[in-house]
Amino acid sequence: MKLGLLQMVILLLKLLFVMILAQKELFMSRFFSDTVKSIRPYVPGEQPKDRRFIKLNTNENPYPASPAVIEAIRSVTGLEARLYPDPEVAALRYTLADYYGLAMNQVFVGNGSDEVLAMAFPAFFNRTDTIAFPDITYSFYPVYAAMYEIPSLIVPLEEDFTINFDAYPDTLKGFLLANPNAPTGIAVTAAKIEGLLQFHSDTLLIVDEAYVDFGAESVVSLTSNYDNLLVVQTMSKARSLAGLRVGMAFGAPELIKGLECIRDSFNSYTLDIVAQRAAKAAYEDVTYFETTRQAIIATRDRTVADLRELGMTVRPSSANFVFCTLPGVAGEEVQQYLRDNGVLVRRFAMERIQDWLRITIGLDEEMDEVIRLLQLLALQKS
Repeated sequence: MKLGLLQMVILLLKLLFVMILAQKELFMSRFFSDTVKSIRPYVPGEQPKDRRFIKLNTNENPYPASPAVIEAIRSVTGLEARLYPDPEVAALRYTLADYYGLAMNQVFVGNGSDEVLAMAFPAFFNRTDTIAFPDITYSFYPVYAAMYEIPSLIVPLEEDFTINFDAYPDTLKGFLLANPNAPTGIAVTAAKIEGLLQFHSDTLLIVDEAYVDFGAESVVSLTSNYDNLLVVQTMSKARSLAGLRVGMAFGAPELIKGLECIRDSFNSYTLDIVAQRAAKAAYEDVTYFETTRQAIIATRDRTVADLRELGMTVRPSSANFVFCTLPGVAGEEVQQYLRDNGVLVRRFAMERIQDWLRITIGLDEEMDEVIRLLQLLALQKS
């Protein structure tokens, strides 16, 4: 019996649907938990292996780690590598406490700030609590909330991507604030954060300062005055240690004990000896840190001016990246154009920001190439 064209199309679509379901089942295990079946994991930026790119998609520092860090790594002996590392990470915690004027029991370190954040969720929130964060922010927050089954209130940013703090109720158990925000790069003042701590005294404010060293105000010092503040930082950005995975948290001693309880419930040795020693050296080499930090800030400010001169819309940035869009041109097209010409940038497939790009600040010559390519594209579209 002959089928009409419409019937054939419907049949093909049904077959395609069955094939998709079958393919999905190939990656499903009968032992998967409901969490694994339902969760949407965080998707990291592309790490290319097939060709060389100007890599501006993962907010890595364009400058190498401090020479002092390299010496510290080389100092690890075979005997030390044979032994477990210090589970208390005492030497590094002492260095961090001294740097910020805190006590050691106000400092926690982990295997990258993502791990520290992941530990904070089960340490401080129950499944009956409600936490909140903006709709456009670090995309790991909703992943953690889903994984630990913690109800979350997601509040839209304003049209200019700033946060309307009045939209957040005072009944929240927790509020996550990336400062500067990611991927927008927009920062909130320390005075505003202190006001939030006072007004929402029963809400735990977790301030994620991954990019704070590039122009925002840190609130680490406030942890000595407010027991509802936990500040999370990383050494991946300003101190060029993304490959070693070092993150830390600062807070009241009881908050730190909560993190330690979670850590010691599944892995007491989260930070290896190489990372501990390298991180300590990175914080001790203040001159190198300041030199490279200021270089990135200068390159960022110049890049913002150049992008705006091309007619691009750029949000004010206090981070080591810029958030921008080329009016009238789809973000996916701009991203693909740059990739085709050897430059990787990040784009997020969210309706509100699908035409915006997050461009990491690289070396001056790398940013010059980005501007050159975008100038050519802008001319093509004009």
